[in-house]
Amino acid sequence: MALFLFAHQDDEFGVFARLESERLAGRRVCCVFVTDGAATTDPDQRDAESLTVLRQLGVATDDILFIGRQLNICDGRLHLSVNVLVGWLDAFRDAHPEIEACFVPAWEGGHPDHDLVHAIAVQLFETHDQLAMVRQFPLYHGHNCPGPLFRVLSPLPENGPVEQRIIGWRDRLRYLRLCLAYPSQWRTWVGLFPLVCLRYLCGCVEQLQRVDSRRLSELPHSGRLYYERRAFLDWPTLRSALQSAAKPSPMKSDSEIREF
Repeated sequence: MALFLFAHQDDEFGVFARLESERLAGRRVCCVFVTDGAATTDPDQRDAESLTVLRQLGVATDDILFIGRQLNICDGRLHLSVNVLVGWLDAFRDAHPEIEACFVPAWEGGHPDHDLVHAIAVQLFETHDQLAMVRQFPLYHGHNCPGPLFRVLSPLPENGPVEQRIIGWRDRLRYLRLCLAYPSQWRTWVGLFPLVCLRYLCGCVEQLQRVDSRRLSELPHSGRLYYERRAFLDWPTLRSALQSAAKPSPMKSDSEIREF
């Protein structure tokens, strides 16, 4: 199994190519959305949009899990539910020893939920001596960008060497069309889409990096983080949530895990 952890419905745009390549390699692909996605619009619509996109990429409906709604983890408030997610993910990992790879949002300071999903997965898989199977994928960050500007699909050098793979033109255009399949998030995509287009049209490659738990004690990059500039959260609050994430939750009942 290849496990993909997403903070929000539409975060999958960062790994369209990897989702397909894992499936075509014969692995079962499981996608988990860890918040309810309800900060900006109707979560039912967001769920439906991601379901449509992922099914087009060949992911089975039963392998697309919206556990953020099941566990009442609010979009933008993951820092308040860290141990809930830790408990669920630990139980899920125990129930699925066939997990061979895990993909998580990068440690990059773009959105606090992204960084927290990263940290929770890194700490959990390191505890079980499985960190080598985890890769991070960039979404967006504001390093060296003034004001409200940001970079998209741009790995931070601080996260280590980049594993690259070229994406063919036909797939690039197909993935760009899929980026238009999130009408509920049109305000976000007004800013995202031109930058994603630029990345896809100018030598698009899939870019993944290994993960390192030592990075979790460091700011993702120097300067003010994008989520701080947007007043989503501040670094001290996120850091406090990370310290909480290091403590396993006792929640591990069968009712917390969706069985397959």
